[in-house]
Amino acid sequence: MEKLDRLGWAAGITFSAYGLRIGIRVNNAEVLEQLLGLLPPGWKPSAAAVVDRLYSLISGGTGPRPTVRRFNLLYADAVRLMRTLDLAEVFTLLESHLQLYVAEAARRRLFVHAGVVAWRGQAVVIPGRSFSGKTSLVEKLVQAGATYYSDEYAVFDARGRVHPFPRPLSIRDETGRLLKKCPAQALGGTIGVKPLPVGLIIVSEYRRGSRWRPQILSPGQATLALLAHTVSARRQPQFAFATLPQVVSPALALKGVRGEAQELVDMLLNDYGNWPNRGLSSTDNGKDLRGDRTDATARTTRWASGATISR
Repeated sequence: MEKLDRLGWAAGITFSAYGLRIGIRVNNAEVLEQLLGLLPPGWKPSAAAVVDRLYSLISGGTGPRPTVRRFNLLYADAVRLMRTLDLAEVFTLLESHLQLYVAEAARRRLFVHAGVVAWRGQAVVIPGRSFSGKTSLVEKLVQAGATYYSDEYAVFDARGRVHPFPRPLSIRDETGRLLKKCPAQALGGTIGVKPLPVGLIIVSEYRRGSRWRPQILSPGQATLALLAHTVSARRQPQFAFATLPQVVSPALALKGVRGEAQELVDMLLNDYGNWPNRGLSSTDNGKDLRGDRTDATARTTRWASGATISR
């Protein structure tokens, strides 16, 4: 770390995000401007002299001769993350590493790999690993009128409410190759601004030609489904086990194999009125408005195309 500290740094920024203090320093001031769009949603400038994580970016570029190019280097504290001639690759890694670090170490927030939208005052949470198809569902839901919250992380507080993490959607092709970063506004959508209780959890796996015939998960099964995608489950197990039951308590959780995203979205939104809570008011937050679990199951079975209760 001392060797890095002795290098000539031209510019830097310190910011806070989710209770963490993070610094980035660069040897080229022009590069810093390009990095601001990579910072985690909700970041704020900070004057802290000491940080929890320090990233160092050395941009290479043209060497002493036109035929010579210097490598670009990226460090997290004293650990080298990348050495490449392509500065765009450094930017991509820095963005993903920043978000993962925040998700793992955030204070008072629990990050779960999931897509999230809001519909009629409640959140729809779609847990899943990267490349599982959750962004496809989020994209179609936003195009259908749902409010965008996230395509990568569901961010929960201790009360079980989900907060926006509105980075641009990562639109990929069938091979998983990134095609573009797409703001929700480009899809005709709006971005959520306030925390919401979770009304629906969709645990799905894409299989071409399949029909959506979900099982209804018990609260315990829904908790385990979210826990499997919780970033800090090993680092903060007590917080995870205390928070996730609050998330699933008011929610209906469904699990099943799905076909194309649009087919599932049409079914969810067209039949949503059969099962959601009967209107959340400002005094309802934190309460289980769904009432008896059996009643919830009965309402869901009417629209879930043959859903069964998972034992």
